[in-house]
Amino acid sequence: MTRSERERFDAIFEEVLAALPEGIHRLIEEVPLVLEDRPSRELLRELGIEDDDEILCGVHTGVPLTDRSVERPDASDVVQLFREGIIDMAGGWEEDENEDEDEDGAFGGVDRIREEIRITILHELGHHFGLDEDDLDRLGYA
Repeated sequence: MTRSERERFDAIFEEVLAALPEGIHRLIEEVPLVLEDRPSRELLRELGIEDDDEILCGVHTGVPLTDRSVERPDASDVVQLFREGIIDMAGGWEEDENEDEDEDGAFGGVDRIREEIRITILHELGHHFGLDEDDLDRLGYA
């Protein structure tokens, strides 16, 4: 990822973050968001991901609130967001009118990246609260 792509992504990220409701901002104070270009090889191994073609947009590490107890009251929670995975999931920087991935026929572009950032933030924060993939899918954050 080039420096200009990173700066462009981070500016969009800041816009998305600013548009989120105040309640989400309070959650982010509890669970920091960390932006990285891509997951480390070590993290991929820990997650059991061996296929370089698999797209990872983000990951929550720590103990979900629903799994905490007196014995495990505190955890070092963090949400990592991966720029390259989010851009890939969104279809890239350029909008392609020929793809049928979206109901309006568009795939890629800044609006799709913006939406993918929002979904990824909410998805990973959902894991912090103990939601599983099925729960997140029902909410539209999968």
